[in-house]
Amino acid sequence: MHCVRPVSLDLDAQTEGLNPSKERSTTTRFMLQQKSERASTPKKVYQLDPVEDARWEPFVEQHSSGSVFHSGAWLRALRDTYGYDPVVFTTCPPTEELTNGIVFCRIRSWLTGSRLTSLPFSDHCEPLCNSGEELECLIQHLLTEREFHRYKYIQMRPVSEYFGKTGGGNGWLPADEYFLHILDLKPPLSELFATFDKDSVQRRIQRAERAGLSEKCGRTEALLEKFYRLFVLTRKRQGVPPTPYRWFCKLVEELGKSLEIRVAYKGDLPTAAILTLRFRDVVYYKYGCSDGQFNAYGATPWLFWQAITSAKSSGAAQFDFGRTELSNPGLLAFKNHWVAQPRRIAYWQYPSPSRYDLTEGWKQKFAKSFFSVMPSRLNVVMGNLLYRHFG
Repeated sequence: MHCVRPVSLDLDAQTEGLNPSKERSTTTRFMLQQKSERASTPKKVYQLDPVEDARWEPFVEQHSSGSVFHSGAWLRALRDTYGYDPVVFTTCPPTEELTNGIVFCRIRSWLTGSRLTSLPFSDHCEPLCNSGEELECLIQHLLTEREFHRYKYIQMRPVSEYFGKTGGGNGWLPADEYFLHILDLKPPLSELFATFDKDSVQRRIQRAERAGLSEKCGRTEALLEKFYRLFVLTRKRQGVPPTPYRWFCKLVEELGKSLEIRVAYKGDLPTAAILTLRFRDVVYYKYGCSDGQFNAYGATPWLFWQAITSAKSSGAAQFDFGRTELSNPGLLAFKNHWVAQPRRIAYWQYPSPSRYDLTEGWKQKFAKSFFSVMPSRLNVVMGNLLYRHFG
């Protein structure tokens, strides 16, 4: 599929009877025409399956913007749990080394519509391009791809602000905005600890230590089950159905040692848990949960500190706390106590999202009230049924 229309120059074709200066002028114009034609030569865009194509994994590993969300393990978990089709668009032919690509999942849903998302259930997913020209070419192709497949929309979740400068001129607009908290792990632990909020982080960690909390870390089935019980409790408290248990099983299976579940105990009772992922030198916090009746012990901040300490000792350079919605002031305040200056990111969508429906707020409030009183087992069933439609 061509990305750029060739540009032609309106040159004087008459060549007979020209004097030397006119010949030089014609030659110059001819050379300019040749240069312009080379510059405007359409680039072909190819599609590849990142799960099957052997070039994708090493490309992501070496690219400076590669993340756990680009990895084959994450994509396989998405495919096997939700039935999404991962696809990469690139200007690199199948026989050549891979040097650029934007990864998506094709989502087909009778409930929410068919679309391309980069990537569902992922906090962010940077386009892996090396120049504005590559990105522009692929963006133009995506617009054609949407028309051909009649996708409801295309959504991208970059970290950098560069996409807004490139895609913004093509009709892409922010669909959602978030804060992203990333902790630099280069300073010594003592210096890191001193930067955290004294009341909401430091003292709560110290309180957890005085309370004699213990921790188990790993990825065993027993730990996963304890994590999920707490997760179901937390989602019920939030008025949201839980993510399917199968999703976590696939993450454990695919990511292996790159995934850790940490469960805090008061005596024999699980009080809180977090799940982290690792890719290269970045540790990603992805899920957290707790039993509300034990919140006074400060188990959740203590678990984060345990994870940060472990990440630092194993050579990690960053701890990614993940995205936070602007409409979630409680979670935003919690993360601000660890990273005081988060960055703002946008999810870009084409065509631009429709104007906010005033009834949506009431629908969300009703849904939260509904799920908060629904029995946990039914909440789990609803999560199994609904999540694939909302990636």
